[in-house]
Amino acid sequence: MPASGTGPVITAAIAPIINDSSRALAAQANAEAPALPAGFPAELRAKLAWSGSDFSGPLDYTLILDDADKLEIATAVEHFKCKLPLPFFSSLGQDGYLVGPDSFPLPNLGAKLKGLSRDIHHGRGFGMVRGIEPASLSVEDLTLVYLGIQSYIAEQRGRQDKRGNMLVHIVADNSTKRTAEHHRHSTKSITFHNEEAGDVVGWLTRSTAAAGGKCIIASAYTVYNILAANRPDLVRTLARSDWPFALPRFQCRPVIYYQDSKLMMNFGRAALLGNEAHPRPGHLPSLTRHQIEALDAIEAIAQATQLEIQTQAGDMHFINNLAVLHRRASFVNGSASNEKRHLVRMRLRSAEHGWPIPEDLDQAWDEAFGDRGVKHWHLEPMPAFFFPLRRQPN
Repeated sequence: MPASGTGPVITAAIAPIINDSSRALAAQANAEAPALPAGFPAELRAKLAWSGSDFSGPLDYTLILDDADKLEIATAVEHFKCKLPLPFFSSLGQDGYLVGPDSFPLPNLGAKLKGLSRDIHHGRGFGMVRGIEPASLSVEDLTLVYLGIQSYIAEQRGRQDKRGNMLVHIVADNSTKRTAEHHRHSTKSITFHNEEAGDVVGWLTRSTAAAGGKCIIASAYTVYNILAANRPDLVRTLARSDWPFALPRFQCRPVIYYQDSKLMMNFGRAALLGNEAHPRPGHLPSLTRHQIEALDAIEAIAQATQLEIQTQAGDMHFINNLAVLHRRASFVNGSASNEKRHLVRMRLRSAEHGWPIPEDLDQAWDEAFGDRGVKHWHLEPMPAFFFPLRRQPN
């Protein structure tokens, strides 16, 4: 389990961070090295502290569905349909909440999925389910299977925008400059980040691109350990409550939290810096030099320790959104329908395994998982009216 120790590849990647000139000048002046923030540990010793090189291949973190599992899933689909004879998804798509372990029983596979849930919340922080074949299922049945399996990982589902969209479709769209540059619809690579809300984030891969588009993740615990050992000043910067987030609303808060013996990271670069297509409003505070350095350090360490996952159609990914960072590699779609990248994202929370949420994040979690507000379960990508693109994507 990597912690403060680093190998030669990682050391080379983070050398500019470790060899900061201001720290060298301070050492020459015999200045005392900056301490970690009060209460933050010198090292996080946990299964969540991993590097991509720790895994030999997908079998290390993937639940491969066997024939018995697939039979259980098919039986659960029929059980659900018999129990709910009306059309599962109405024209407004508001019936997804009906899917759960009681209505989608998986007597044996369910135990495996609950084990995967424990791994996501208390183990390595991520996992994948492989073996579903989208081509053999209708869109309605594929979505039902996704919701059924997901309900054993984390049963609470969150809204992902103010319109109450529960299923967000991540597809390429170059119909306008704004959509083409939005992270949800761009074909470009994106930087590491967390989703704004949700203990767990899940993706169903309905189809993959002709080339590229890997799912890439990194451990926030490993990022922290390397910074704590080499740049505690940046840990202090990340833990300060003066980061001017523009989304989901303007709020000054930390990037990292440590409470109940858990490290939690929650940020997106666009919400803090803006980008070329979505410039940051001029009236908002700008980041300091040290804050920008801290964001660059997170990105450099995450890339040096990342795990790249080559997805297949039907894969279901789940990550601990508080402890695992994610990004996407650039991709190129093909002409065939099965060569166009299409992911369906959900934000999730488990009543049994969910982590205590920092007070600063309570409002975002309440807006996602609270009782107030509508919920829409659209099976296909919808116009911008249904999936509004904000001025600054996270």
